[in-house]
Amino acid sequence: MPSPSRVTLDFETRWPGQLAAIDMGSNSFRLEIGQLAEGRYRRIDYLKETVRLGGGLDANGMLSEEAAIRGLACLARFAQRLNGFAPQQIRAVATQTLREARNRDAFLQRAQTVLGRPIEVISGREEARLIYAGVARLQPSNVPRLVIDIGGRSTEMILGQGRKPLRAESFQVGSVSLSLRFFGDGRLTESAFRAAQVAAGAELEEALEPFAPVHWHEALGSSGTVGAVSQLLAASGISDGRITPDGLRWLIERCLHAGRVDRLDLPGLKEERRAVIAGGIAILYTLAAHFGIAALQPARGALRQGVIFDLDERLHATALAQDGHDIRDASVRELQRRFMVDAQQARRVASVAEALYEQVQPRAGREARRELLWACALHEIGMMVSHHDHHRHSAYVLAHVDAPGFSQSQQRRVGELVLGQRGGLRKVETSLTQETFAWQVLCLRLGVIKCHARSEVKTDVLRLSRQGTQARLDFSAEWAAAHPRTLYLLQEEVQAWARGGVLKLSLRD
Repeated sequence: MPSPSRVTLDFETRWPGQLAAIDMGSNSFRLEIGQLAEGRYRRIDYLKETVRLGGGLDANGMLSEEAAIRGLACLARFAQRLNGFAPQQIRAVATQTLREARNRDAFLQRAQTVLGRPIEVISGREEARLIYAGVARLQPSNVPRLVIDIGGRSTEMILGQGRKPLRAESFQVGSVSLSLRFFGDGRLTESAFRAAQVAAGAELEEALEPFAPVHWHEALGSSGTVGAVSQLLAASGISDGRITPDGLRWLIERCLHAGRVDRLDLPGLKEERRAVIAGGIAILYTLAAHFGIAALQPARGALRQGVIFDLDERLHATALAQDGHDIRDASVRELQRRFMVDAQQARRVASVAEALYEQVQPRAGREARRELLWACALHEIGMMVSHHDHHRHSAYVLAHVDAPGFSQSQQRRVGELVLGQRGGLRKVETSLTQETFAWQVLCLRLGVIKCHARSEVKTDVLRLSRQGTQARLDFSAEWAAAHPRTLYLLQEEVQAWARGGVLKLSLRD
């Protein structure tokens, strides 16, 4: 079998071999375009804009229109640069601000229209995993290491060795949120720094034992805040770029001497960082003091490169038809194990649902097919909670569990499919307006009905056809006579679709 680096990825594009990642952070939006060849990474282009999306989040968790407009304008410019890229070559991820924003769905709808691509909201732990992937590939080492990334509204901490993350956590404290809270009036005072450090320490306190120095031999800092502080220390001749407790104390003294953000005069301080640098310094000093970090070395990799490496692995797993190479498949297997899912029943349901889906959606995208199969694999995960209404428990677990490789957006879609596996359709009526979802959930429901006896099944006894939004299920009279209970459930299913949904179902005459 050819190695993944030599597999031809079969899609039309003006930019063969190139991959693009969009990181929609709380402070900055970044677009990275790169290329992997024989395991080596080469940057093609890098665009960064200070959007301050996190600064537009009010006390009620609502994203302001002004911040939304800044973000949309930036995405429009990114879209121009990505002209000619195939959809498979691009992955856009959003982080803490859109994890928090109550009106994120409305913003995402506008943003996806402007960008012309789907945007995935990723969990904090998934963000941490991808950060580590970027650092581990671009700055390889077998030494146990601590990787820290201070973003605008969150801080990620990861323990790992080689390319394997051993523990990854995300904490809701960042340079933008802390600066707005304690330095929002523009004053840089000793009491404000002390209060900011206490707040940061309270948020990070639960990490003291799992991320203690005994677990790592070197500490690396990824992305914007660490890079900015490193440049300040190097430009001032305080260090060679390493961030030390002494260097951070020197920076705090310089801030106190200035007294105000607008008077802060430091070599290498970019204007775009001025308003949020105090919060970043406070978090770094807290980390250094509480976690025994004598020197934090700036890292080469970051979230955006991790997204590209993860996308590359997905594409080559697809080209090689090796689903197991996609970390999402490993996550599904682990969830089945953890929640003691009946794997044989899951496989039975999947075999029926997949066969029916192929009959009515032969040109469906790979991700749509895989979401259906993941829903089949995990549709009974909620039985660990209770057999009663297990589909509701399953949907809740899938919407909230940490599943490496999955975005929150995709987890919600799979959870919504699982929620719709049985009973009335009103609970998923909003999603049923999307025809793709409707066909997925119909095939899942039919698979669950066909396999309700939990015994071996034949996948060729049911034949599903479509004409527009009309679905027709055919089977032989002999089979119907031999399976009266299944026939009854199928007749009930016809009534369920008659009461709601974009599709209508009928059985053989």
